[in-house]
Amino acid sequence: MRTFSSIQLIAILTSCLLVAFSPAGFAKNTIEGLRIWPSPNSTRLVFDLAEAPKYSYFTLKSPQRLVIDVENTPKNFDFSHIVNESKLVKKVRYSTAKNAQSVRIVIELNKKLEKNIFALPPTAPYGNRLVIDLNDPISTAPQIVLDSKSSIDRDIVIVIDAGHGGEDPGSIGPGGSYEKNVTLGIAKRFKHLINKEKGMKAVMTRSGDYYISPNQRPQLARKHKADMFISIHADAFTTPHPRGASVWVLSMKRANTELGRWMERTERHSELLGGAAEIIQDTANERYLAQALLDMSMDHSLTTSYDVSRDMIKHLSKVTKLHKKIPQAASLAVLTSPDIPSILVETGFISNPQEEKNLNWSKYRQKLAQSVFNGLKQHFKDSPPDGSLWAKWKQEKRTHRVRSGESLSLLAQRYNVQLSQLKKANNLNSNMVRIGQVLTIPST
Repeated sequence: MRTFSSIQLIAILTSCLLVAFSPAGFAKNTIEGLRIWPSPNSTRLVFDLAEAPKYSYFTLKSPQRLVIDVENTPKNFDFSHIVNESKLVKKVRYSTAKNAQSVRIVIELNKKLEKNIFALPPTAPYGNRLVIDLNDPISTAPQIVLDSKSSIDRDIVIVIDAGHGGEDPGSIGPGGSYEKNVTLGIAKRFKHLINKEKGMKAVMTRSGDYYISPNQRPQLARKHKADMFISIHADAFTTPHPRGASVWVLSMKRANTELGRWMERTERHSELLGGAAEIIQDTANERYLAQALLDMSMDHSLTTSYDVSRDMIKHLSKVTKLHKKIPQAASLAVLTSPDIPSILVETGFISNPQEEKNLNWSKYRQKLAQSVFNGLKQHFKDSPPDGSLWAKWKQEKRTHRVRSGESLSLLAQRYNVQLSQLKKANNLNSNMVRIGQVLTIPST
């Protein structure tokens, strides 16, 4: 049996302690990935980590840099292979750490940016994450625009919301399709149809693969003075059997169907995936103001939303099976703008294998976009917003079907036009009209 002297034993113990307390011994966390999500005015960086991060950060100038120190983490991940299409982020690299047990990450920036840094717990399909949101305050500054409702012969503004995006993939089909890609494909086709129509204009909440929280989406609609907000989604359920399209409006109460409750839970899950990290102010004054806005605007918005939903369902039924033949209601944050009619269109069930295939076909997406557009166009043709070009057209092309007891002089008085103008517009030589006759009402 071998024996050790006291000096040898001390040397062995010292070696063991050095190994135990070396950087590897402290490195309980690891960087498992980095994803960079650029949007027009901001960029999100997401570091995937094995454990919840302990971190600190500071900024440097000339050039602009954001420096992040993560404790108990080795320099194990190669940032050079990460795809970076951001206009705000120049490079992500390592630097000399503040101590042997931590890692220092440097994000080189192209300009001075607003920063929001926070950690997110595991939320399927993701694990622990460290999120860095970078925003360009100059690009995102609101522009002063004329209120659309006070302009003359204006375009009808439709804000199209492609559901999910970026960190939030939405539902995932059995074949691996992401809802966020399906919704963006349909939304882009829908936008093209609207912009081709004279007197209409489309704006998208997102034009690429990046995250926007459900609460921010209706705010974007308000910023653009929208006449209508339409959110595009692809449904999902716990079983593969349900299929078909549906249209949803806001419910002031909890959804009264199993599918509606599923959608409410899904929206909450999307917020957790995207990590909105929003600060919600809840002062008494804001509550009273919010209630006043609701009282003044919600009834009109809900009524209009329901009317548009019925028109869309009628046209959707021509290209796809319907899951529900009447508008459905759920308490969804994406629909909560009190002054803007808002609907959510579920284009089909991505959880159904056949519908997943359909939703990935370009021609099918075009048919869905066309049907949604046809329903929208039908509504605004019948009820154009005040001040719009379409309202002017309707005023110039007013018609009236003669009913029992009506005379030409009575109609002239009702529509505030001269009897001679009414006769001229309809090529009439006398004051006689017949029941069922359609008359053109000239503009005043």
